[in-house]
Amino acid sequence: MPLFSSLYAWLSVKRMKQIELMREYPFEFQREVFFNLINKSEKTEIGKLYGFKEIDNIAVFQQRVPVSTYDEISPYIKRVLAGEPNILWPGTTRWFAKSSGTTADKSKFIPVTEESLKECHFRGGKDLLAIYLSYYPESRLLEGKSLSIGGSHQINEINNAAYYGDLSAVLIQNLPFWAEFKRTPSLETALMADWEEKMEKIAHETIQDDVTSIAGVPSWTLVLMRRILEITGKNNLLEVWPNMEVFFHGGVSFLPYKQQFLDLFPAETMHYIETYNASEGFFALQDDLSKDDLLLVMDYGVFYEFIPFDKYEQGKLDALTIEEVEKDTNYVLVISTNGGLWRYIIGDTVKFTSLYPHKIKITGRIKQYINVFGEELMNDNVENALKVATEKTGSTIVDYTVAPIFMEDGKKGRHQWAIEFMRPPQNIEYFTDLLDNALKSVNSDYEAKRFKDLTLQKLKIDVVKSGTFYKWLQRKGKLGGQHKVPHLSNSREVIEDILEMNNTL
Repeated sequence: MPLFSSLYAWLSVKRMKQIELMREYPFEFQREVFFNLINKSEKTEIGKLYGFKEIDNIAVFQQRVPVSTYDEISPYIKRVLAGEPNILWPGTTRWFAKSSGTTADKSKFIPVTEESLKECHFRGGKDLLAIYLSYYPESRLLEGKSLSIGGSHQINEINNAAYYGDLSAVLIQNLPFWAEFKRTPSLETALMADWEEKMEKIAHETIQDDVTSIAGVPSWTLVLMRRILEITGKNNLLEVWPNMEVFFHGGVSFLPYKQQFLDLFPAETMHYIETYNASEGFFALQDDLSKDDLLLVMDYGVFYEFIPFDKYEQGKLDALTIEEVEKDTNYVLVISTNGGLWRYIIGDTVKFTSLYPHKIKITGRIKQYINVFGEELMNDNVENALKVATEKTGSTIVDYTVAPIFMEDGKKGRHQWAIEFMRPPQNIEYFTDLLDNALKSVNSDYEAKRFKDLTLQKLKIDVVKSGTFYKWLQRKGKLGGQHKVPHLSNSREVIEDILEMNNTL
């Protein structure tokens, strides 16, 4: 085994044993996290408000502390931003991850404490390496460099002692000095504000490096990969980086983009590992590379709760612990963290595919689904149906969005899709039929509404021109990083905006 990999594998042995224990005793790990969080925070303003010092069990915590959204805790965060200490977490918080999310334009400032950096975000990254090297002990991953494709914002100063930026920028700025030698591009390039200029600089800088791993959002990573092929004139990326081994990805589903990556890296030695990390924390990672679900990690300083999605829609916010969840139920994720978030609704929905170990799949966003006609269409339904349609037609997509066409003037409703293809299907009608039938197979409510066209007519696809979604994001000032096109909406605002953009190209 190469020197660096051998050293890291040796250091990871103890951690891998802890992960194995965590798989067997998740609730014990979560109870320890829970009591650590409230004990550390009992003298903060939030701790005094809800009497953390007297809380001796989870049920009392759930009774006293309300479930909250960003808007509801933003008055506290504004005070933390202003430099007030001991509000949500002990001490003064210096770093904030700026995020607009995927469902609103208003910026959010998520506190990133020293504990959340070290015990959550960075620990998640180290666990990724530990798991990867346990699978591939002869790996030369650490002999080369990791290409990190981060956000498009510079680190900005809020006051004399506080800074904000995209999460990726905050993480890069706080990396230990030794990690800086193993990453590319340069810090100056990585933190550039102009996304398009940054992509050009990253492409030219990294061509010369021995890149062995990439970390980023699939959609934006593809933009860079294609530009590198244009510059080099190579047929695939392994001709540029022959020692490339793995792509660590997250942020959006990998399913619509997988075939494009297989084309870019045509070798069985190339691996793909999914992560679930956000501005609020690092939550889960793919620990079994033969399956696509994610191990929910119980000891990153995050206490998890879960509200059944159907109850959430009814305004019922009673939450379950990891001990009480069931498989194959959509849950709204609620977190309390060492970043100072308390019973915070992150906005994602998940379902458990396995218990002991507790493994999840991200099914969507609480504001990104379609249920205008009782079809309850979620992101995972759409992504799995797209996988079927693209594989059977040999097509690949760049991006898409879906919205309802409402019942008007006695007409039946239907779903309208705007899709930008990288490799379009030969027959769009055949693709439409495949997609429609695949949706029926993965969603019984959709199938019932489509039965004999009683409620829903067959979906309609509008193929948009190349570059439409990129230009739309550019116009919104949302190029790069964690910005994403909303895939599902109960309104027509996004799709009409995108179709209008298409007409101008």
